[in-house]
Amino acid sequence: MDPLLRLQGVTIRFGGLTALNDVSLDLLPGEIVGLIGPNGAGKTTLVNLVTGVYPPTAGRIFYEGKRIDGLKSHLISRRGISRTFQVVQPFPKMTVLENVAAGALFSGRAKSLAEAKERAMEFLRFVGLRESAQAPAAALTLANRKSLELAKSLAMGPRLLLLDEVMAGLNPVEIDRSLTLIQQLLKKGMTILLIEHIMKVVMSVCSRVVVLHHGQKIADNRPAEVVHDPLVIKAYLGSRFASRQGETGR
Repeated sequence: MDPLLRLQGVTIRFGGLTALNDVSLDLLPGEIVGLIGPNGAGKTTLVNLVTGVYPPTAGRIFYEGKRIDGLKSHLISRRGISRTFQVVQPFPKMTVLENVAAGALFSGRAKSLAEAKERAMEFLRFVGLRESAQAPAAALTLANRKSLELAKSLAMGPRLLLLDEVMAGLNPVEIDRSLTLIQQLLKKGMTILLIEHIMKVVMSVCSRVVVLHHGQKIADNRPAEVVHDPLVIKAYLGSRFASRQGETGR
């Protein structure tokens, strides 16, 4: 099976800082891959490269077999890639419905405002925000702002969805609900790259986990293998987490 997304030797430098160094990564259609690592490891930078926020200093990025590195963000989104943002910032003076409709219009999935609003309502129902459609986005709770961010990304009609810490700050009930939504997206055939610090989430939904540290890829394997990888334990997880996983697996 050919990869949906392929990064080949991707490097990006900001002045004297190398944020990512020679990172290669494949995502197959329909899989969910976790992207983990310490703060500052380069996870969000990788997403920014894929979505055209920055061009790579070196290396190539392919989507559906075609190079996308160097393309503008709106052109990449129209090819079927969308993302959420780690810091959720909806358009505060717009309604919840208008926020999601803006995503549909930006990506070109809707040809008119009426069509965009119809599409927006479909995804507001999916994430459980239908009753808040006419509320100002600024009035939403953190959990609902996260749901709004997801609805906005889905309205863009992605085949590949990049989720950047969509569960940060949520309580256990809200996390379980978000997990259910992600599992429903996978059943629809969507491909997902999931940046997440909550290892319960990574272990429960990801088929594979990629680990970044100081901008370099140090692991790429099944979750059960990654949590016992000495490099990952030293760089990120710690021995206490690894020992708990060993006890759970007995």
